[in-house]
Order: sequence, then structure tokens, then C-alpha cells
Amino acid sequence: MKDDFMMLNKFDDPLIAIVGRPNVGKSQLFNRLTKTRSALVEDLPGTTRDRNYGKIDWRGCNLRIVDTAGLLGDENEELEPLVRRSVEYAIQEADIILFVVSAPDGATDPDYTIASMLRKGDKPCLLIANKSDRSSYADRIYELFGLGMGDPSPISAIHGEGVGDLLDKLVETIQIFPNTDEEIVDQIRIAIVGRPNVGKSSLLNKILGEERTIVSSIAGTTRDAIDTGFNFEDRKMILVDTAGIRRRGKIIPGVERHSVNYAEKSIDRADVVFLLIDQEEPLTAQDTHIAGYVQEQARGLILVVNKWDLSGPEIEKHKFAREIDYKYRFVPWAPVVFTSALTGEGVRDLLELSVHISEVRKFRVQTSELNRIIQRAIAQHGPPTIRHKRLKVMYATQAEITPPTFILFVNDPKLVHFSYQRYLENKIRDAFDFEGTAIRIIFRKRSEDRVED
Repeated sequence: MKDDFMMLNKFDDPLIAIVGRPNVGKSQLFNRLTKTRSALVEDLPGTTRDRNYGKIDWRGCNLRIVDTAGLLGDENEELEPLVRRSVEYAIQEADIILFVVSAPDGATDPDYTIASMLRKGDKPCLLIANKSDRSSYADRIYELFGLGMGDPSPISAIHGEGVGDLLDKLVETIQIFPNTDEEIVDQIRIAIVGRPNVGKSSLLNKILGEERTIVSSIAGTTRDAIDTGFNFEDRKMILVDTAGIRRRGKIIPGVERHSVNYAEKSIDRADVVFLLIDQEEPLTAQDTHIAGYVQEQARGLILVVNKWDLSGPEIEKHKFAREIDYKYRFVPWAPVVFTSALTGEGVRDLLELSVHISEVRKFRVQTSELNRIIQRAIAQHGPPTIRHKRLKVMYATQAEITPPTFILFVNDPKLVHFSYQRYLENKIRDAFDFEGTAIRIIFRKRSEDRVED
């Protein structure tokens, strides 16, 4: 008799696992994606017990998909331990997880338990809000953000609504998270950016040549750039390639814009960005653009004053730091570090701070604590009146980490003034440690008459 948990043959095509509690429409989604009726569909929990494999062909991309039994079913049932083991195996072998919930039901206790289990894994996971064709979906969507699994993808497996968008998102996710044997879990990706001749090459060589030995050179999957891996105090780090912006080249019209383009590409692939600043000219249009782009992309940022060994004795570090803070006041959360690639001053501090920022970006705020902070901020300073209307914040939750993303459900997002959004962000930062990283605050419309305690 064939062992149900025997290792399958290794396929090149990525594997998608559908998981969720019983009776949320997993098998219906499987049939819709595979264009088959191979999965048994009944309006009864526990219909599916064995794993069911199928194939998807979407826009030239071949995928495999596996339907699983409902997690957290009847624990008293004799087969429940075997069912759970089968689902856990499917999660382990999958490249991407589709976490299916029932949109009309909102977020149930089993959903929270499954979400917590999936967040502990290292697999990309997409939250699927099935049965969202029902009118009650709009009033329950805010609960799904509380699962901490990102923005839910609304679909109707039975009618096919939203399935094409889901397949597009799957293909995009596969390109972002390629199936590779290279261990990439818990790596910190660092980009060194800045204007020509601010010491990017020297700092990069100092980090790689003396702080730690190079471990590997990792070729990009969809790019020609080569990223360099190294270890720092048992932490894996990747220096995102910045060769294009660290070669000074000739000073000709357009070269500055070319340099900024390279910087943006490096930032897109980084967790933490080192923006090197010239002490003689600490603020330029290019520096401002790069810092602003880091904020838009919600990355970590450290303002690095390099070549500090060349500064004269008349320049006091604390006064210069205050000047940097003032000039870059649009990113007040970004710390300032003074370094010297020649003497090594500040280089270790720079790497240690990168580790700290990486951990900060993974921090998750409890929903109850977040709502307490927001309501206290509103009580202290109410929102302004716009067009005879006043903003009302009804519920807040953290939807994602890396970057920390907060969803605030309000009566009308158009009533949010940028200054009040900045005020609420500062209150969140005052209450929690988000030093060194941008955070995102998204305002969503929420019906006033359906607010729950």
C-alpha cells in the first residue's frame, strides 16, 4: 500500500497549496483554477480529506496546485490527526500558500489560529477572501486585515469573479519569490546609494574586506546585477549591487538622472538603504529624491556621513547631526551614522543598526493596543473639519510587516489631511519602536452603522 506521506518526485513547476478551515470553498477554488471537477464539492465540513493535485496553465506559466482538507476541524474525529499531518506536509512542500477564508464570515477564531501558524513559516502566502460576491463582504473586510496576512484578494470561486486577477497575482508572486535551492530566509538586503564620489566603493570594500569574509555571490533571477552575500555576527546579509551608481563616470548632462535610476533599482531590492551624504554638501536635489523614494517604497533608511576622518576639528559631530536632522526632516525616523571607510569608524555601528532595523520592520502591534493609541491621539487632537465634515476613525489594525502597514477604517478617506496623517503616524511611532524604517498608513472607507466593539 502506498504511503500517503511518501516524498513526491521533484517537479520544476512551482507548487501552490490551498489551505484554510473547513467549508470555505477550497475545493471549489481548486476546480475553478484547474478547470476540472476532480475535487469533491459539498456544502458539508470535512468533505475533503486527502490531498488532491492538479495543474494550472496561465499565460504561459505552468503551475501545480494541491487541494487540502480543512484545518482545525473536529478534533474528536478519529482521522483528524492524519488529516492535519497531510495538510502540514502540503504546506511544507509548497512554494506558495493560498490561505482561503469565507468573506461573509469575516475572520473567525480558527482563521486567526491558521494565520498565526502560516506567519511562522517562510513561504509567501496570499490571503483569499472567497464568497466575496455576497453583499455582506464589504462590512466584514476590515476583520480580514486583522489576520495580518496582507491585503485580501476578493474572489468568488463558484462564479469565477476575481479568479483571473488571482492568477495574475500568483504569477507575479512566483517571479518575486523564485523556487531556488539557495537559502534566503532571514537575510538582510542592504543597498549603498548616493552621489558620485561620496565613498560608496570605499565603504562597500571596507564592509566586505575587513568586517566579515564574503560568503557567496548571488546572481539575480531577472537582472544582470550581482549581489554579494556575507555574514555579520551570524546574520546573513546581502549587499545589493550598486556598481552602476558608484562608478563616477563623466560629468555630462543627464548623468545625475542616470545615477538616480540606478539608485531606485537598488532600493527596490533592499530592506535597508545606506544613503551616503557628503559632509561638505549634505543636501542636494538628488539626495532628497533618493530619501523620498526610500520613504515611498517603505524601506529602512540610514543617513551615513562618510569620510568623517577628513572633517576638520572645527566641525562638531553633534551639531552636524542636528543639521542633518533638520535638512532631512521629511524622514525624521532615519538615524544618522558617522563613518570612515579608511579608519573603520562607525562601520560596525552601521551593520548593527541594520540588524536592529530589520527586526523593527518585523514588529507586529496588537490590534487592541493600536486602537487604544489611535483613539487617545484623536481625543488629544481631533481631526480638522473639511467641507463641513469631520474625519472619524472607527477601527485600526496592522495588515502587514516588512514594511509595517496599518489600515485605518474611516467614514471618508477624502477627509484625511496629510498633516493629520503625519500626526497619527508620529503617535504610532511614539508608542512603538519603528526607528529606521518607513511605515505605511492606509485609510479605507468603513460603514458607520456596522461598527463593532
